[in-house]
Amino acid sequence: MPQQRIPAVFMRGGTSKGVFFLEQDVPPAGPERDAIMLRVVGSPDPYEKQIDGLGSATSSSSKVVIINKSDRADCDVDYLFGAPAVEHAVVDWSGNCGNLTSAVGPFAIRQGLVEAPRDGVAVVKIWQANIQKRIIAHVPMQDGEPQEEGDFVLDGVAFPAAEIVLEFMQPGGSGGSILPTGNVVDELDIPGFPGLPATLLNAGNPTIFVEAHRVGLAGTETQAQVNGNAELLEALEVIRAHCTVAMGLAETAEEATKLRPHTPKLCLVAGPQTYTAAGGKVVDADGIDVIARIMSMGKMHHAITGTGGVAVAVAAALPGTLVNRIVGDIGDRQVTMGHTAGTVTVGAQTTQVDGKWIVEKAVMSRSARRMMEGWVLVPSQL
Repeated sequence: MPQQRIPAVFMRGGTSKGVFFLEQDVPPAGPERDAIMLRVVGSPDPYEKQIDGLGSATSSSSKVVIINKSDRADCDVDYLFGAPAVEHAVVDWSGNCGNLTSAVGPFAIRQGLVEAPRDGVAVVKIWQANIQKRIIAHVPMQDGEPQEEGDFVLDGVAFPAAEIVLEFMQPGGSGGSILPTGNVVDELDIPGFPGLPATLLNAGNPTIFVEAHRVGLAGTETQAQVNGNAELLEALEVIRAHCTVAMGLAETAEEATKLRPHTPKLCLVAGPQTYTAAGGKVVDADGIDVIARIMSMGKMHHAITGTGGVAVAVAAALPGTLVNRIVGDIGDRQVTMGHTAGTVTVGAQTTQVDGKWIVEKAVMSRSARRMMEGWVLVPSQL
């Protein structure tokens, strides 16, 4: 039987890439949609290569996005993100991809979902359907098209491009629950790690912060050093899974590992140190506030997730968190964090209302580019 042809655009957004669809072109949410998304990226793949799909066998590249015009008065488009696992037949729809958020505006403009000026900056109001939050993208325009070429350099991306500024509006948890346990630091009894201090945060995506030295790391390790250590990866997943339960996001650690591989993220933090990042860039201790290493889908991220950057900035602004203990009082300035591929700077505006911390917004810059547009082909029978 002939394969199905589904209109799609393959895009890079920030340090991630994924396949973008209009909602009208894919089945409704459910098993049929999940089966198509898995086949598009080439999952499940016991060989962990995704050779028979568009994924590249990493958490940064096994991603799908579904966009439609929004019915909300305060938004232009709805953005749904999916993270297909590489080895398993699971698509995790629980969280956002902050990096691919930068590609949503340009995609929506080109698909005619949003009116944009011929030149200048288009303001695209996005409803992030996974986490029920608003994001505002400022997309540069040139001659009626979203600008893609430029001189903005993003560590973790090989080539410069046009800068897209993203504002994550009130990125904290539902009902203002930034700290799901109510504590800035919890001491958790986790197998192999009794009394482990952790900051459990709900901002950007649910995120778990643990000091790198608690798991025997300096914080400056490369992606290869961590991802090549199966015993360490297993231990980090044990921590992530048990913290997921503590955050109320899963009933058991086993459920967290099986059904929620995308969120919450685990972030290992350390004080500023000079180190050599991927690609040979030297990160100077004097130029950063904190070191952050993000675990995503069971492996260390090759740079830092966009939502991870938001979470680090928010945690830095909240007195007493593990990140805040490292950075100290930063006032109103943005936080510069050292990650696997270099550095990134993110700002967060927080305020305290009736004893509860509220995040008004977080701001970061990314870039995006179309890499291919047309149709993606999947077998007719899945």
